[in-house]
Amino acid sequence: MCGIAGYYGEPDCADSRADILARMIGSIAYRGPDAQGFHIDDGVGLAHARLSIIDIGGGAQPMVDVDDEIWVSFNGEIFNYIELREDLIARGHRFRTASDTEVILAAYRAFGPDCVKRFNGDFAFALWDSRRRLFMLARDRIGVRPVFYAERGRCLYFASEIKALLAAPGVAAQIDPIALDQTLTFWFPLAPRTIFKDIAELPPGHILLATADGARVQPYWQLSFPDAADHAACDRRDAREIADELSALLEDATRIRLRADVPVGAYLSGGLDSSIVTALMKKLVPEQLRTYSVAFEDAEFDESGFQSAMVTALATDHHTLLCSAADIGRSFPEVIAHVERPLVRTGPVPLFALSRFVRTQGLKVVLTGEGADEVFAGYDIFKEAKLRRFCAAQPASKRRPRLLERLYPYLPQLKAQSQSYREAFFLAKPDDLADPLFSHLPRFRMMQGARAFYSAELRNALAHYDALADLRDRLPADFLRWHPLSQAQYLETAFLLPGYILSSQGDRVAMAHAVEGRFPFLDPRVVEFATRLPPQVKLPALREKHMLREATRDLLPREIADRPKQPYRAPDSHSFFGTACCDYVNETLAPESLAAIGLFDAAAVKKLVRKCAAGRFVGARDNAAFVGILSTQLLSRQFVRKTASVSEPPQAA
Repeated sequence: MCGIAGYYGEPDCADSRADILARMIGSIAYRGPDAQGFHIDDGVGLAHARLSIIDIGGGAQPMVDVDDEIWVSFNGEIFNYIELREDLIARGHRFRTASDTEVILAAYRAFGPDCVKRFNGDFAFALWDSRRRLFMLARDRIGVRPVFYAERGRCLYFASEIKALLAAPGVAAQIDPIALDQTLTFWFPLAPRTIFKDIAELPPGHILLATADGARVQPYWQLSFPDAADHAACDRRDAREIADELSALLEDATRIRLRADVPVGAYLSGGLDSSIVTALMKKLVPEQLRTYSVAFEDAEFDESGFQSAMVTALATDHHTLLCSAADIGRSFPEVIAHVERPLVRTGPVPLFALSRFVRTQGLKVVLTGEGADEVFAGYDIFKEAKLRRFCAAQPASKRRPRLLERLYPYLPQLKAQSQSYREAFFLAKPDDLADPLFSHLPRFRMMQGARAFYSAELRNALAHYDALADLRDRLPADFLRWHPLSQAQYLETAFLLPGYILSSQGDRVAMAHAVEGRFPFLDPRVVEFATRLPPQVKLPALREKHMLREATRDLLPREIADRPKQPYRAPDSHSFFGTACCDYVNETLAPESLAAIGLFDAAAVKKLVRKCAAGRFVGARDNAAFVGILSTQLLSRQFVRKTASVSEPPQAA
């Protein structure tokens, strides 16, 4: 894991190329505090901030191949580099180091840009082929590692984070109204759009190729599922046989993610997924394993009892970080500076604190359980969609809606609502069943409540824009032929997972303290295996992650193996009141501050702040709106060079 930055083309400024690269990589030096390196060629500049994990002595970057023709600056890991290296040696390639970085260079020489199809890893890299005068950016299939770019004049700038682009000539930050509306609806902008105008994100599973004739972005992988009617395309083997293969796949995915020349620890939330990963690590590396957890003062969010059960079962060297609501409020502005986009939840903040704690303990690498809910159908939204379809089949039934009471037992505010309220929120409207976004419509409609706080100026900028229509237009051509569960899984895995879970709640808060997260459930072999599983074995009745539970039952204590899903959450709006952080909140949301930035209506926000401060009857809609507005204001103040209206053109830096 590292930070990369640089350019392709000719920067249009008087600054030296070395100074440009130094500014860019210097702004994200925390991603790679172990070393920095630079390469400048005619029309290209590569910079690298290194976090040394594999081949500590020989893996310095930017790295050139043995023929001194191909250069790369690489962020991430290629987990199958040992197997690829052996194959490339058999093909006649020579190596000077033991690093996975050099495997990228040799694989590119052997296979060209298609080399990315052979990588099992989490990566973003910039490659310069001086023979062909070809520049390449690449990002891993699922989108674990980020890379952004901006074209200015005759130059394409790239970096692991947007703040490094803002250190490049002619690149400035201006809030994009469409991206803001997307973020407050979906929790993230839809790639390649970012929250800042004219700054793009390379989408997961894509490469960018640039020559003197121009640049093009193209996919090399896309998540897909079998057609619902194509029963032969699904895995129809005996359930035990499927479970055995899944168990072996997960063990190997974990094994190759333990490859490192530094110690590797684990995040242990107490839920099923992180417990599986930790148990597999303990099986593969029996010596003392260090595990880390977040605990909360508020019992509604705390899972420390389940964490303790796993620690006792596995005898790990465990460390717990207690996070209070006040801690969240105090750290929130710093987290916004790292995630570089608005947030609608505070969940990234405790994980930011946890990565800082882990780093002080001397660890650079942790394995986590992210991805299991998306890949194996673990989220409550999948059960919710199934129940909503079941109820819609008999809309006059009085008994079927009672099943909604079984959803979200961990949300006391929802339990307090009447059955009629729950039915109004969850049950399908007449046209909903035909909507490809059916599974997510309640969430999206609830989130769009933030529009009530938009300023007149922002409303005008969005007058002809429909975020839900935009998302529908991005769905694959065969999407409607998939099973409803597969459709819902696609929306989570292709959009929310890279857009929020692996970004704002993953890479950005972990790498703020130079900690690399690795995710066995997102091994491409595991992901593609899971897409072929019949929906009925993923979610029979309302038992989430059924096949995953069957495949790993022998690894876990019964209380963990049979534990219902409780998603990771943190205290939201009440984190910002009654504490020392209240001063910055009041200042950031003051009428004059809102008016200066021009995105939200001051009178409406004032009512929302008063309601959240009182702490009574604050539901998910109000919490999301409050956090979203506060974070947008903070982001604007931190990144926008000059207070500008949403309709003004970008200003030069």
